[in-house]
Amino acid sequence: MNYQLYHSPLGLLLLFSDGSALKKLTFLASVRDFTPDELFQKRSDAVLTAATQQLDEWFAGSRREFDLPLAPDGTPFQQKVWKALQTIPYGTTSTYGELAGKLGQPSSARAVGAANGKNPIALIIPCHRVIGADGSLTGYAFGLEKKKKLLSLEAQLQLSLI
Repeated sequence: MNYQLYHSPLGLLLLFSDGSALKKLTFLASVRDFTPDELFQKRSDAVLTAATQQLDEWFAGSRREFDLPLAPDGTPFQQKVWKALQTIPYGTTSTYGELAGKLGQPSSARAVGAANGKNPIALIIPCHRVIGADGSLTGYAFGLEKKKKLLSLEAQLQLSLI
């Protein structure tokens, strides 16, 4: 598996690719948080090159949707939730209940929340766009402050494009 570090305006990102699809994207507190083993190679490939270019565009406000081959590892239910997350438009939010309804399982909001929390491709699969039913910011694997910054960034960039 190939990996690449990416310095974003919100912190260091670590991306993994199998050469044909993006497998993982996660925030790191620092480079010291990642110790590659022999399974990982620090080399770029077409997927990682495209991902970093699209991240540059996204953070600059010129891209609203990612167009990358994705292959996150997860259960069939998690896969359905992650696909549903990708339908939440840029600059907007949805609730766990709304996503459960979209999946035809309106009583599975908690299961949707659990799957959301296991999303291995942060930012590109926009789990940060999911909020509580009362409009509150709810858990985010990388902290509520980062979630707030991501939502704020999208709101600001969306206003600047109007």
